[in-house]
Amino acid sequence: MGQNQKGSKGYLVSIVMVAVLGGLLFGYDTAVISGAEKGLQAFFRGAKDFQYTDFMHGFTSSSALIGCIIGSSLSGLFAVKLGRKNSLVFAGICFFISAWGSMYPESWVLTNGKPTFNLLIVFNLYRILCGIGVGMASAICPMYIGEVAPSNIRGMLVSWNQFAIIFGQLVVYFVNFIILGDHANPIYNAAGAIANMADAQWTITTGWRYMFGSECIPAALFTILICFVPETPRYLVMIKQDEKALHVLSRINGAEQAKAILSDIKNTVSVKTEKLFSYGFMCIFIGIMLSVFQQAVGINAVLYYAPRIFQDMGMQNPMVQTVIMGIVNISFTLVAVFTVEKLGRKPLLIWGSIGMAIGALGVAITFGNPSLNILTMVSIMIYSASFMFSWGPICWVLIAEIFPNTIRGTAVAIAVAFQWIFNFIVSSTFVPMFNMHLSHGDNFGHWFTYGIYGLICVIAAVFVWKLVPETKGKTLEDMTKLWKK
Repeated sequence: MGQNQKGSKGYLVSIVMVAVLGGLLFGYDTAVISGAEKGLQAFFRGAKDFQYTDFMHGFTSSSALIGCIIGSSLSGLFAVKLGRKNSLVFAGICFFISAWGSMYPESWVLTNGKPTFNLLIVFNLYRILCGIGVGMASAICPMYIGEVAPSNIRGMLVSWNQFAIIFGQLVVYFVNFIILGDHANPIYNAAGAIANMADAQWTITTGWRYMFGSECIPAALFTILICFVPETPRYLVMIKQDEKALHVLSRINGAEQAKAILSDIKNTVSVKTEKLFSYGFMCIFIGIMLSVFQQAVGINAVLYYAPRIFQDMGMQNPMVQTVIMGIVNISFTLVAVFTVEKLGRKPLLIWGSIGMAIGALGVAITFGNPSLNILTMVSIMIYSASFMFSWGPICWVLIAEIFPNTIRGTAVAIAVAFQWIFNFIVSSTFVPMFNMHLSHGDNFGHWFTYGIYGLICVIAAVFVWKLVPETKGKTLEDMTKLWKK
């Protein structure tokens, strides 16, 4: 009886840990391309029926982001019609099918191991399917955690989703490193031919397949386990299943507190389904701009192209530096997890923006100068670490909690869709901007790109300071009162 009065922390932790597996898959898939893209590029360059251009490779490397835009846009509809839990099951199925299909796009129909234009289309379709799963999980996992978590620890629990994203990236860096083993990624000579074909042959034919296929294991685990977690109490109330909602709330918060929480939920969701702008333009605008700034600061240009960046810096083994960066990232994500409820959302975002600006400008000034490689490396680490304790986790926390109950599903979907749109913009423009030259051999593109990112970081800090409300300690139901003011 005592446990029922106090609630079960073990029960809460178990269902949250299952939900954050979706975040791990999110991180795993977005980073798997960093190890696989060079082998994949060399494979399709061997096609006889078409010429695989750099533009095609850029599209293929980022095609999953198109699916992310689709998945995040549909997440609101799925979350309302199917519920949070069933939507995550659907996302898990997308993860698994796409991982298998990306590993073996021939699918017993096309000629095995023969690069053709049809095979390229099929491969990209599988990557887009995976993006749909990522986009849906990126919106619904924080929403799920936010709707089951008590208000006093909601920020910390939603931050664990970002920890899982970064942990997934770190895991796949290690997995790619292990799969590559003694083999090498292809290196091209001045004539455009592969200079190390003997060392890179296995990577070109097989290695990239194993990297994509490795995602089948966490995808299957997530899909199975999510079937055993409950639906969120707030969604259950929305579909008139108050008894089930009270049961879940009681197991998490205890019987007495559950009744009070249920009453608050019913007071906000029984109102009706409200129009998107029922709480004003600024409510939606701030949610969208949080997503826009999280991507516009340029972090994914580093995460997706880390091996290429470190190779351009002259590092002998770029994968080692990539793994080191992954360890730094996960360490600083823990800073946010354990301080978000003490320091609040706004201070972390502001200080993170300032740290990112310093790091980005440091890269802009030092990149391309061999004598300053250490400073460039330190600047990249400062830039990345500052994101990991601020915009990385805190943006997801705010998006999961800042919108009122009656518009949350739709509003989160719109905000996350903008996040993936700007992710695609940043990722697809990074390489062309980075390689710009005013004269042969200069580093104009390097300082211009990171100079732009640094400036955006400063603007982001001002945006948070002036416009973003502090939500620390507030219940989800308090958001209705906050925006009505």
